[in-house]
Amino acid sequence: MKIEQDLEHQIKKLTKINDSLVARVERSTDQQGNAYSLFTAAIALESQVVKRTDELKYALSRLEQSNKELMKARDAAEKANEVKTRFFTAVGHDLLQPLHAARLSLSALEESDDILEHRKLATQIDHALFSVEDLLRSILDLSKLETGDIQPALKTVHLRDVFDSLRFDFAPVAFEKGLALKSYSGDLSVISDPQLLRRILQNLMANAVRYTESGSITLGAERVGDFVEISVMDTGPGIAESEAEVIFEEFHRGEAGCQARHSGFGLGLSIVRRIARTLEHPIKLETELGLGSRFTVTTSFTKTESTSDPISIKGQKPQVPYGFPNANIVVIDNEVTVLDAMQTLLGQWFCQTRMIRNLAEIDSFLKDDSFKPDIILADYHLDNNECGLDAVARIREKWGAGLPAVVITADHEESTSQNIEKAGCEILRKPMRPAALRALIRHILNK
Repeated sequence: MKIEQDLEHQIKKLTKINDSLVARVERSTDQQGNAYSLFTAAIALESQVVKRTDELKYALSRLEQSNKELMKARDAAEKANEVKTRFFTAVGHDLLQPLHAARLSLSALEESDDILEHRKLATQIDHALFSVEDLLRSILDLSKLETGDIQPALKTVHLRDVFDSLRFDFAPVAFEKGLALKSYSGDLSVISDPQLLRRILQNLMANAVRYTESGSITLGAERVGDFVEISVMDTGPGIAESEAEVIFEEFHRGEAGCQARHSGFGLGLSIVRRIARTLEHPIKLETELGLGSRFTVTTSFTKTESTSDPISIKGQKPQVPYGFPNANIVVIDNEVTVLDAMQTLLGQWFCQTRMIRNLAEIDSFLKDDSFKPDIILADYHLDNNECGLDAVARIREKWGAGLPAVVITADHEESTSQNIEKAGCEILRKPMRPAALRALIRHILNK
């Protein structure tokens, strides 16, 4: 009995000890588990902290970059506002000068009874109005370039055609100043927009002729690998090194421009640079004071090449007859005053003319077989939404599709120019200079 009690007592004691040991083991296991959990939680938290720190650094970097861009945009806006102020100040001054000269000349014209003096004053007025026209056209070009409205139409351009046209335009001015005018194209062809490329070279040639008092002007082209370098070289005063870059800014004439007798408005080279950028034609200036300047435009070469000798014009005045006594010209315009002025002008050039105001009058004109036109001069916009191109087409139906036509318009829209070109017509912009019309008529008749 006592033995059983002792055994039962031992079992209880052992059970108690066992329960205590089990509890201790369980507590130890729980503590280890908690430590592991804390360890893994700490690692996860550290990873989150690193991630959030990186995100914060990235956000701060973005904010810093945004602040830099905002400051850059603010500086650009302030500079643009400053440029705009200078621009309109210069425009106002340069517009007032020729208008003032024209007003003085008109006043003198009213008071003079001398015919020769009338002609002199009329020439002065014409020059003043041309200056205004030239400035307004340049401002319009700058505006279109600034807004991206001018989109180049790249095609194969035969430099000989461009050079011949430029040489024809500048030969009389070069002759008047006693300058030798040289050109060589090597019969090279390039990829460019023919009108925009011609405008670049025209502005460079105009500057060269304006600022060169003696020597020569050379328009040349040379192939260099896959490219063609087109250069306008002069023997003028040259450009100071300090002005080599600013000379391309608007209304910057440079020292030579300020000293020239007939300086421009300082827009020519600005337009040159912007058009060159639009065409992606790099432009380079090489110059030396007292020796002259060389502007080089680089274009992409395309095949069709041969050689030709340089052409020089000097010492012989271009043989240009004053009038066109055998020319029959049809003029189409809805403005009676324009028709009267054109009839007077063409009459002074000994042309035979027919004046037409609208499409309805063309039917009557076409019945007259005795007057076969040599050239059509047509306004683009006629009354009642009629178009001068339709008038040209009707006349060509009778006298042939190859009948030369010149469309005269103040519309500078690209679509208008494309329609005129598609119709196979030449284009003149309003306000039109009589000398430009006369030169174009002569060019057409001599083809």
